[in-house]
Amino acid sequence: MFTNYKYWYPYISPFDPCPPRRVKRYVTPPNLYLGFQPPNMPQFKPREALFKGTLWPALFSPYASAYRDRREFCGTRDA
Repeated sequence: MFTNYKYWYPYISPFDPCPPRRVKRYVTPPNLYLGFQPPNMPQFKPREALFKGTLWPALFSPYASAYRDRREFCGTRDA
């Protein structure tokens, strides 16, 4: 199944100074899965396209940061 999110499991050393993240995620752009641009693709309205960063819904990929509401460094939280 198609998904923009890919996951990988890094090597975790017993000597890492910080608590490890066991699963890491990265985002692939949707244009990797679109071989060519077919004619008459649906389009966003101009204002919506400016907010989304693309004219075509097939090329839209929302980005959600894994660190959005977290300020962690080595397992500690900043106040």
